[in-house]
Amino acid sequence: MQVSIETTSGLQRVMTIGVPAAELEQKVTNELKRISKGQKVNGFRKGKPLPAAVAKRMFGKQARFEAIYQQMQQSFFQAVQQESVKLAGMPSFEPTVDEEGKDLEFKATFEVYPEIKLADFAAIEVEQKTASVTDADLETMLDTLRKQNAQWEESADAAADGDQVSIDFEGFIDGEAFQGGSAKGYSLTLGSNSMIPGFEAGLVGAKAGEEKTLDVAFPADYHKEELKGKPAQFKVTVKAVKKAALPELNEEFFQSFGVEATDLESFRSEVRKNMERELARAIRTVTKQQVVDGLIATNEIAVPQSLVDQEIDRLRRQAVQQFGGAQQLDPSRLPAELFQSQAEKRVVIGLLMNAVIETNELTPSAEKVEQLIEEIASTYQDPEEVRNYYASNPQQKSQMEALALEEQVVEKVLAAAKVSQSESTYEDMIRAANKPA
Repeated sequence: MQVSIETTSGLQRVMTIGVPAAELEQKVTNELKRISKGQKVNGFRKGKPLPAAVAKRMFGKQARFEAIYQQMQQSFFQAVQQESVKLAGMPSFEPTVDEEGKDLEFKATFEVYPEIKLADFAAIEVEQKTASVTDADLETMLDTLRKQNAQWEESADAAADGDQVSIDFEGFIDGEAFQGGSAKGYSLTLGSNSMIPGFEAGLVGAKAGEEKTLDVAFPADYHKEELKGKPAQFKVTVKAVKKAALPELNEEFFQSFGVEATDLESFRSEVRKNMERELARAIRTVTKQQVVDGLIATNEIAVPQSLVDQEIDRLRRQAVQQFGGAQQLDPSRLPAELFQSQAEKRVVIGLLMNAVIETNELTPSAEKVEQLIEEIASTYQDPEEVRNYYASNPQQKSQMEALALEEQVVEKVLAAAKVSQSESTYEDMIRAANKPA
């Protein structure tokens, strides 16, 4: 097998491969036997092999086509190993000499992984945050848990921030009703900022049965072009005002969260532990984000488009699943442009993380894997069951090993980076950790 490789542009390569005619013809013969076997042909007994000449006349083109494709695949991957090519994505094949009795020659076009020489980690700056769960944070969380489990009861009192109102409304621009500007029985929580500025504030103080006229304006950056910056008037009828009846902090409330607590102090202790675990994860996440951003900023690398395309396909499928339309929508119909930037960033992050791992010969730390599993197990009522699950499930265990490697990459970078310390708060850290990358 003769092999030559040409660089066409960037990460793209073209490999020209020659295969001896005898090797290909043997494959054609095998394919011809496979295809013609069991075929019913008029004038020949069923179950008996067809004469070679008949089989070739009837199925020769199909057999040769399939044999060539098999041969190109087999020869290409042999050549990849032989030439130590770091293949990124699948190739496309093009036969250039395809004549019976002659050596087969074909070209394979593909991309390779970039050669990455990492910049000095000392150029990366990381501001490591420290924070703690305060008593005020704990009280806020308890209040949030109660509000999340509130029962809404109709009230004759005036609506206030945090109350729910059931409303009918119709919107007008220049005296004309506009499409999408009306609803009946709409449930709105005042202070949620789910409506345009001024709408919710205009309903504070309203009572059930009242009619209100709200003069507001659509924001300049509103998502509908025809409404951007337009002044509008809404006629609103308040059908009902509902106020939250917060549950008592009792044993029934505690057990609704799976906490075996009989008194408030025990429940407060469990909630604080969960908040501290959440805070520790948030701090790690924010630190990792800074390390990743630092790696991207200090290392400019070429990105294989084939890897980006694969990532776009993954993001498409995720988007369809998130919106519950897996059966109704073909993911490939979503425009690639929607995911291009995110996909490119994910590929770059993966390439840089792998470069750190390979350069520093990192392997998953058993201690780190155990620590991550223990962190998950501690959130369950039966931690031992979780430990056994990971111990007996190689696929899940490998996911923990991948996470451990990521943390080890972060530790490796931090050891050489310019690291400063600063104080933060529980709320700010949780918000920062959940901010889209």
